Amino acid sequence: MARKGKKKKTGRPFHREALTSAMTGLFTNNPTQTFNYKQIAKRLEITDTVTKRKIIEVLEFLKNRNDLMEIFPGKYKLRSRGGYIFGTVDMTQFGYAYIQSDESGEDVFVSRNNLNQALDGDYVKVYLFARKKGKRLEGEVIEIIERAKKTFVGIVEVSGNFAFLNSGTKQMPYDLYIPLDRLKGAKDGDKAIAVITGWPKGTKNPAGEIIEVLGEPGQHEVEMHAILAEFELPWKFPEEVNHAAELISDRITEHDYAKRRDFRDVPTFTIDPADAKDFDDALSITHLENGNSEVGVHIADVSHYIGEKSIIDQEAYERGTSIYLVDRVIPMLPERLSNNICSLKPQEEKLCYSAVFEMNNNAEVLNEWFGRTIICSDRRFNYDEVQEIIEWKEGDMKDEILELHEIAQKLRAERFRNGSFSFERVEVKFEIDHEGYPLSVFWRENKASNQLIEEFMLLANKKVAELIGKPKKLKQLEDNDFAPPAKTIGKTFVYRIHDKPNQEKIESFAWFIKRFGYSLNMGSKKKIAGSINKLVEDVKGKSEQNIIESLAIRTMAKAEYSTMNIGHYGLAFQYYTHFTSPIRRYPDLMVHRLLDHYLQNGDSKSQKKYEERCKHSSEMERKAMEAEWASIKYKQVEFLADKIGEIYDGVISGVTEWGLYVELVHCKCEGMISLRDLFDDFYDYDEDNYCITGKRTGRKFQLGDQIKVEIARANLAKRQLDLFFVDE
Repeated sequence: MARKGKKKKTGRPFHREALTSAMTGLFTNNPTQTFNYKQIAKRLEITDTVTKRKIIEVLEFLKNRNDLMEIFPGKYKLRSRGGYIFGTVDMTQFGYAYIQSDESGEDVFVSRNNLNQALDGDYVKVYLFARKKGKRLEGEVIEIIERAKKTFVGIVEVSGNFAFLNSGTKQMPYDLYIPLDRLKGAKDGDKAIAVITGWPKGTKNPAGEIIEVLGEPGQHEVEMHAILAEFELPWKFPEEVNHAAELISDRITEHDYAKRRDFRDVPTFTIDPADAKDFDDALSITHLENGNSEVGVHIADVSHYIGEKSIIDQEAYERGTSIYLVDRVIPMLPERLSNNICSLKPQEEKLCYSAVFEMNNNAEVLNEWFGRTIICSDRRFNYDEVQEIIEWKEGDMKDEILELHEIAQKLRAERFRNGSFSFERVEVKFEIDHEGYPLSVFWRENKASNQLIEEFMLLANKKVAELIGKPKKLKQLEDNDFAPPAKTIGKTFVYRIHDKPNQEKIESFAWFIKRFGYSLNMGSKKKIAGSINKLVEDVKGKSEQNIIESLAIRTMAKAEYSTMNIGHYGLAFQYYTHFTSPIRRYPDLMVHRLLDHYLQNGDSKSQKKYEERCKHSSEMERKAMEAEWASIKYKQVEFLADKIGEIYDGVISGVTEWGLYVELVHCKCEGMISLRDLFDDFYDYDEDNYCITGKRTGRKFQLGDQIKVEIARANLAKRQLDLFFVDE
């Protein structure tokens, strides 16, 4: 006899007023959480379609009533009431801070005395003071929800029966008190890493202990490790992770061959920097009988070798990305994988995940195919070699390279016509000797060889995102056995998103460039993009180039990872992801796994789980970029440390209330003129107009001004270059 199943819970019906009350209660009881309509329905046990539709209506009603705010499209959070907000501490070098919060609509000023042991980057709860007419919004930190940093790097100062760790940064404006029995062998003057062990109320300094001694300040290896430690980034793999990597077989089995589309006989090559050790993307091209070309974008199939819950995968997730310092790469994956098994080395058969496009002479994609492949790269090129082939029309595989170059330039032109921005920042590089000392500074420009790779990577990323996110029937090439069609509408996916810029920032930028004789068309998005692209072309080779490009980039919002697709404003793509670098970016590995799952008709994955992973990946990417910049800054200061007293041409690259940042024209290194070193007058800071003005003389220093400066001091410990203004 068949067993009777349990009666399915149908949920309780809600009238509009009752639903509004229930939803308000849900948000009020969870003030820091965000919910979409599906999560609300689950929490309130609503299963009928009619009431689910009402949830969307009530969400819009509560948002319009200012009870809720929409954090992402479709995701809502309680708007704070009663004088409290939650936000992130942005500490200044003077000890006071601003709390950045979406809830308040403006940054909240918190004096040093009201920070109550909160540090830079901490997520805090703030009580808002009653605003006085015409005054800024102020408050007091009443609770530290989450510490941003757990470890701190600094110089050990031993004195009598105790010691301190002096960090000397705005992230830790207090010295850490270290008992002598907690020094772990550190001596006076050593650079070391410490953790906070306690911070009793009423005491100025937190107590701590040394967890690692780095060594003597100023030594190259010590400083590079200190930078990684400062941003809480790893510099080596745990032994168990390396051991797990050594156990992975590099043998390709008959089963692997049978399951993959074979590209071994198709002309294929890689293009990378000359000093690259891992090659995670390759291009192939062949001609079809109908006169079109078939272009393959082949990406290392990292997911074949790394299980989703393996120890290597967990380590890769924690790291989030490879880290590129001036003299080294800290890889996301152990070298056995990143530089050997997964790397697409020439004349070696390699497993890939590929995006294959049938394209006509106008660079239009007529058909597309996605799936697992096997390739054998014919040649490893560096960018300079390919650039010579493009310019001189001679060299290995010139026919393939020149055809792909022509297609890439058409893709590029179409992208710009659609409103994509053409920011191409100069990349500062150093020639470094065997001891790590910088011998010279040079910079790399974005040339046609770089653009060749860039455009096909953008195409693959865009098409993969469209495949999963775009509501249309999927198209495949004839070889469907390798990738069955999937129903992917509305499925959880990892997108690379870029929000549109703040209108006030765009207007401020447009005002600023007028002083150089440039202007922006402030019409549609396409017109803004077109005029910015023209501006980028117009400033090339001019002294103001780097300043204007830097400010333009700062005007834009930051790109990040999210399951909430809002498109990529800078690229003018409605759908965009990161698919092409799984050796060095964890989001790309997630994308490979999700793509494979959906191509096999898998159900949608957990949006909450992947959104958390996206946030973590965005945060680790930010940390890696900050560490990279810190290493560049250190080498810039070191390069100029023996040039004290020398005079150089510079351009004012930043204006703050404490001084002027100046970029030296000959090497693109940046230093600062402190306001206290401008002896001729007392200067007022004008934030809106990017300038300081002398009260007595009326003399003005403005962003973009060309001036002469003298190298005054070079502080390697703080990575700070001090300059004097030279009055001509």
